[in-house]
Amino acid sequence: MIPLLSLALFALCNGAAVAEVPEKPPAASSPKPLRQAQDRPNVLFIAVDDLNTRLGCYGVEQASSPNIDQLAREGVRFDRAYCQYPSCGPSRTSMLTGLRPQTTGMINNRMSFRELAPDATTLPQLFLKNGYYTARVGKIFHQRVPLDIGSDGADDPASWTETVNPRGSDKDEEHLLTLYTPQLTISNTMGYLQANGTDDEQTDGLVAKETIRLLKENRETPFFIAAGFYRPHIPYIAPKNYFKRHNFEEAQIPRMPAGYRDRVPAAALSSTPEWPNFNTTERQARECKLAYDACISFVDAQIGRLLAAVDELGLRENTIIVLWGDHGYHLGEHGLWRKNSLYEESVRAPLIIRAPGIESDHHDCERIVEFVDIYPTLADLTGLAPPDNLEGVSLRPLLENPSAQWDRPAFIQTLFVDTPGYSVRTDRWRYVEWGDQGDQGTELYDQKYDSTEMNNLAHSTAHAETIRSLRGLIRTNWTDRN
Repeated sequence: MIPLLSLALFALCNGAAVAEVPEKPPAASSPKPLRQAQDRPNVLFIAVDDLNTRLGCYGVEQASSPNIDQLAREGVRFDRAYCQYPSCGPSRTSMLTGLRPQTTGMINNRMSFRELAPDATTLPQLFLKNGYYTARVGKIFHQRVPLDIGSDGADDPASWTETVNPRGSDKDEEHLLTLYTPQLTISNTMGYLQANGTDDEQTDGLVAKETIRLLKENRETPFFIAAGFYRPHIPYIAPKNYFKRHNFEEAQIPRMPAGYRDRVPAAALSSTPEWPNFNTTERQARECKLAYDACISFVDAQIGRLLAAVDELGLRENTIIVLWGDHGYHLGEHGLWRKNSLYEESVRAPLIIRAPGIESDHHDCERIVEFVDIYPTLADLTGLAPPDNLEGVSLRPLLENPSAQWDRPAFIQTLFVDTPGYSVRTDRWRYVEWGDQGDQGTELYDQKYDSTEMNNLAHSTAHAETIRSLRGLIRTNWTDRN
């Protein structure tokens, strides 16, 4: 396991020069909670599996996500929030421990983080140790979906007072799926089901129902309650009325320029080995994209139930609400499907925080933040003293002023098949190295002019200084690559 890193963070000036900035903002004398000790803030943490930014509040006009959009209007929506690893288990472990994957060693879904980091204090465990009731409903730590639905999966018992593992009719109806990639396992296949029945018959409907029950039963006690929704993770299953909210003609698959595949490293596209789109037809891929959107609409409705319950129970003024997608998700961009790449669609995901007692003139933050920042943020907002080895920083300054000065880049890594990849994302640039110090290829994208990351500038002599600076950031963050 790689030792805990002391990160040196930098800001890119005019796309080239690098200036060092302080590792962390100056520490306050003591954390200041949102409320007095006798009125300790609650936390409702909402996790959505494989949720990308196909939401109305992220500018997708055809999306049907009114409840998430409303939460974004009431809180702060982080426009550029990045996972540290674009896969469920490593991303969730990083967020829940406040440590980067290279620190815990958790770099695939088959690992157990408690075996790798037995002494880590998880985010919910911090609240538990400070007298909070902590509960998990559904998927928070890693579970294989749909295989582990209804079970603990790779849970961490030390983190919770209580756990609930809902299991709905979607588990019993998997044989009814329309499957377009039978060569893949059910956890990876492109397939969907327009289900009969009510929301509460589905696992995610039960996640909402059980979370509301726990809110009611514990509303007089400081709580950290985490609701983990399973969709839109494959297989795409939702009640059929949510499919009707979407238009097939709007479910378009992105086009790629001629010869695109030859202009990027092979490792960059390895997450979809049957390229493009697992060899599905365009119509099949579009049907799956519509099904993904239907699942988002379904989960959005369940989130709406949670938000309504918070208000009905009189908890709004003392409950911090976090909505988090564990990583991004491809729907045909670059010919890719699902996650595990280092492109924007795979590593960027929703993060919305509504914190009572913190007011801001506007609600959209365009600063680059990392999911490893969530742990110290919630500790800060609730006045709890976090472990001193956390590798993120509190986002409280951005909650109070979303346009505040903020020059921290995001670091993301992946390993798919045999080739590791390392990426740094700054305000303007994304730089990627594949293999040992880039021996399997490099990529450079100018986000100012190429937000879809189609024009690889890694071999452009005009950007040599930018590449040198960004390579320095990667060497600093991943010390094993010096």
